[in-house]
Amino acid sequence: MKTDCLRRGYVDWSRGELKSRAKDTLRTSYWKGFLVSLLLAVVSGSLPSCNWRSNHGATGGGSGGSSSFTWNMDGFPDVFNGFGAVIVGILLVVIVIAVLAGIALEIFVLSPLKAGSYHYFKRASQEDVDMGYVGYGFKKGNYLGIVAGMFWRGWLNFWWFVLFIIPGIVKSYSYAMVPYILTDNPGIGRKRAIQLSREMMHGQKWRTFVLDLSFIGWFLLGAIALGVGVLFVLPYYNSTRAELYLALRQMALDEGLSSQEELCIL
Repeated sequence: MKTDCLRRGYVDWSRGELKSRAKDTLRTSYWKGFLVSLLLAVVSGSLPSCNWRSNHGATGGGSGGSSSFTWNMDGFPDVFNGFGAVIVGILLVVIVIAVLAGIALEIFVLSPLKAGSYHYFKRASQEDVDMGYVGYGFKKGNYLGIVAGMFWRGWLNFWWFVLFIIPGIVKSYSYAMVPYILTDNPGIGRKRAIQLSREMMHGQKWRTFVLDLSFIGWFLLGAIALGVGVLFVLPYYNSTRAELYLALRQMALDEGLSSQEELCIL
């Protein structure tokens, strides 16, 4: 078993230190980390994509150019206009149902999966664990607390981004530790999880932003291979983020912002 975070003696952290520890973790569990990162990318909707365009459609050249596809509504009978209103109404209902179903899927299924994925990387940095930790958010006694906390985090982030773009980005960093806190103690409460994350990230938001920026070179390199290479960088990034949480958690314990009992640390 790896040395527990509590005995690592975090006083502060550096990008190099976190990345070095992430590499140590991935040396023995890279492919498990890859699969968990792939799952996290899928449920977060952040899979790299590549748009393919045919020569005819992309250039508009030849006889198959887009200019040949025009609609002439004069030929449609007037009765279609009345029927069209019904069709539009049905489509609106379908869209509303689809949106509500998507929101429910995000809240009750995808959010616990995201939290479980973060939990996996957090635990993998301390010991050799299996991928079953991804389902941690669905365990009895964990589910409701994690769902409530993740929903509250998403709700706050949503309104910050709606009202102010730049402050929204700042606030997203303030709440970045919420998933890790919730998986330490699902019963901590949504408001306390937000509060503790804000306290952990106080004075750390810019440094964390720079930490994220330090991966740009890796992601650009991965994007060269039609975006697929990005997937192989994600375990490194996710593992480093988990190391960041462990560092901030220890600093919070040292400063009396939280306790081992509150975070269920044995």
